[in-house]
Amino acid sequence: MHIIKNTCILTAVFIFCLAFFFTELAEAVPECELYRQIQEYNRVFKIQQPCMQGPDIELLQRMLKELDYYHGPINGKYEKDTALAVNHFQEAWGINPDGIFTEKTRQALDDAYCLANSKSDVPPPPGEVSILIDTNQRKLTILSDGEPYKQYAVAVGKHDTPTPIGNFKVLRKAMNWGTGFGTRWIGLTVPWGIYGIHGTNKPYSIGSYASHGCIRMNNINVEEIYPWVKPNTRVVILGNPLHYQPSEYRTMRRDARGGDVLEVQLRLKRLGFYDGPIDGIWGGGMEKAVIEFRKARGLPFDNSVDSKVYTELGL
Repeated sequence: MHIIKNTCILTAVFIFCLAFFFTELAEAVPECELYRQIQEYNRVFKIQQPCMQGPDIELLQRMLKELDYYHGPINGKYEKDTALAVNHFQEAWGINPDGIFTEKTRQALDDAYCLANSKSDVPPPPGEVSILIDTNQRKLTILSDGEPYKQYAVAVGKHDTPTPIGNFKVLRKAMNWGTGFGTRWIGLTVPWGIYGIHGTNKPYSIGSYASHGCIRMNNINVEEIYPWVKPNTRVVILGNPLHYQPSEYRTMRRDARGGDVLEVQLRLKRLGFYDGPIDGIWGGGMEKAVIEFRKARGLPFDNSVDSKVYTELGL
């Protein structure tokens, strides 16, 4: 039976619901280099002169051919036959049939290809899908309408490169993006860096603290959940960002980033010292808030969050 029902999971679901209400949702920061690389890999294809070409178009042609939409040569050129195949695919999937291969069409093609090549006999979740990740247990649970549906063992970040803790959403998806990411990539809206759920070429690491912060799954498992999740699917990652460090509480200063920074921002905001974004990035507004908070609590003048500040914040 695929539905998991036990006390630990139901407790996690309760915490998951609390996270929805009490954690401010992060927004994506698309300026980092890795994000630009992903965007370049996933460019928009359309008919133009000179014609667009490249290995990414060759991959598109192979996928369309396997799905029986394309019957022309695999030449890596976005010409009339390829655009017509894209048009037919768009019609079949309820997308405006303009023959322009955009992100929306790419996501639909990824899903269609995964469904056609799925080796899993597990049916898709019947309700709205969300994801719960427990960094302590190293488990990822797929929820259907808030109920546990299926659970997987995962690897999470090492203590010096922790997995972000909080309430996020799926930003975008990609297939076969790079060898280190396995066969599937599901990017998350973590504002202080690029993190995601992905496959791995190191299956022996599953169940451990081994990654640079991403959530690793066995390729067969990430391939199974890939068509179930869409951009904006909710993802809650559980854990204690203040204890997920080489030492329990690091001393933080300007330009620090991470889940512990986000937690301090939330506390300072609730106490009326901070009115900036809750994004896990220490900028000028947080610098001012920390200095004012230390002054108000009679602490020595400094621009750091140290053990005394953690204590005063109740952390």
